[in-house]
Amino acid sequence: MSDITLNIDGEVSTPKFRLLAEAVKNAISEGKLHTGESLPSVSLICEQFNLSRDTVFKAYSLLREQGVVMSHPGKGYYIADHITKVFVFLDTFKAYKEVLYGSFFRNLPRDVIADVNFHHYNPQHFRKLIEDSLGRYSKYIIMPFISDETEKVLARIPKERLLIIDWNIFSSIDSNVVYQDFGTALANGLESVGDKIAKYDQLQFIYPDYTYHPYQSVISFERFCRLHNLQHSVLRNPEDLNVQKGCAYITVSDRMLGRILEQCHIKGFETGKDVGIISYNETPMKKFIDKGITVFSTDFEKMGKLAAQFVSQDKPMNECVPSSMIVRSSL
Repeated sequence: MSDITLNIDGEVSTPKFRLLAEAVKNAISEGKLHTGESLPSVSLICEQFNLSRDTVFKAYSLLREQGVVMSHPGKGYYIADHITKVFVFLDTFKAYKEVLYGSFFRNLPRDVIADVNFHHYNPQHFRKLIEDSLGRYSKYIIMPFISDETEKVLARIPKERLLIIDWNIFSSIDSNVVYQDFGTALANGLESVGDKIAKYDQLQFIYPDYTYHPYQSVISFERFCRLHNLQHSVLRNPEDLNVQKGCAYITVSDRMLGRILEQCHIKGFETGKDVGIISYNETPMKKFIDKGITVFSTDFEKMGKLAAQFVSQDKPMNECVPSSMIVRSSL
């Protein structure tokens, strides 16, 4: 029996040869297959997983095209000598993270294997997965969060191999970072739509107590409102949401965006006229929801592309990805 684990669900639309190719990559990442080692024979894989020879040949050919395996007459297929393995650690899988994730993988060199994990802001899980990964990967792409242990855990990864993304925390002058500005950039974005904000009597920043969104955005919001003498408030308890006519809402939570729209529908309020809405983080669907939701967002496509460049280039990286206001009918 081979060290490859393959689960084939009849309802999955992905071709079997691609599933097998991914299973081989997983075996390499998990240390079950090593560089220079021969792959199991086509006949063995056919027998073990009840696959046709054509399916196995297609999977091995795909891996060869990607530079993951090599082939030689008389030797068969074997794991390539030079494979870059990358440890990717994101917070959660949300719609806007899917844009970053997709961009990262589209721009990776073909001979790179990336293992994607999610920490869900759990300090123990964060520490354990990083400790288990040490020494197994060429590069580490990590989205950090504030906890008592995060900085100590990150310090165990060689700085030249680590890229901190999205939130610039626990970094130093010689750290590699690709991040967004959660403070001043929001104030600049609000300035850019000042004429639209002016038609509302008040602004409310919805910052629910369950969010991990950096608080710098709230500080920047309050500073902007004081500078322009605007009536404003910050809502922390989601149960206190009571959408009012003449108010513009800024929300960092798509869950709260849904509740705002629900209350508007119940109360007969028209967004962009009776109520204003600015949602944090662009997703593919927001341009279609309720004739379009105004969004303040960084460029996750660019963030993913830069992260891929860090993997393929041995160069220091320190980039602040710009954020901007995408104006639609909700404001």
